[in-house]
Amino acid sequence: PVSYAKKIATLKKLTERRTKAAVAQKKERKQKRKAIFKKAEQYVKEYRQVEQQKIQLRRVAKRGGNVYKEDDAKLAIVVRIRGLIGVPPKQRKILQLLRLRQINTAVLIKVNKSTLKMLRLVEPYIAYGYPNLKTVRELVYKRGYFKVNKQRVPLTDNSIIDKALGSFGIQSVEDLIHELVTVGPNFTRCSNFLWPFKLNSPVVASSYRRLTLWRVAM
Repeated sequence: PVSYAKKIATLKKLTERRTKAAVAQKKERKQKRKAIFKKAEQYVKEYRQVEQQKIQLRRVAKRGGNVYKEDDAKLAIVVRIRGLIGVPPKQRKILQLLRLRQINTAVLIKVNKSTLKMLRLVEPYIAYGYPNLKTVRELVYKRGYFKVNKQRVPLTDNSIIDKALGSFGIQSVEDLIHELVTVGPNFTRCSNFLWPFKLNSPVVASSYRRLTLWRVAM
């Protein structure tokens, strides 16, 4: 019958369209993977060049009998170490602005006059320091979760980052880490896209000096 022939023709067209779309998507994914890999290689070269420059500057300073002073840190990691009991309203509001709502949660923030002032006001309730590339990478890969539609989504695929931040040139985890470490123009977007890091309970490192370390490793 005519209706059956039309149905077969329609199904054939739909199959062809789906096949073409699948091939196009596969090709696009392959091109994206190549681009991501190239960018990752560029980042590694950039990090190595920065380290080599620092080493050279230290050597030059040492030869001249001076001490090399590194640039002021632009990135800080802040960890919540105390609960809400007895926290004044102003300090509580600052902790909320920093997205530190639970004990042993950590966030990455940009260091400037206003953030330093905020940190000093809530100093009894937090611990903070200046992380290096290795620390940031371990945090993102081992403890990283994304905020998608107000949901905590695990780091499983670069496509999640591409959908949320692809329009800003951030398509992969390495792009995200680079933006955080260098405190780039899209740092705030990247930081807010990451759910606050949940760390393990602290471990006392020394009986004489009350040094508290947060375990990043699983």
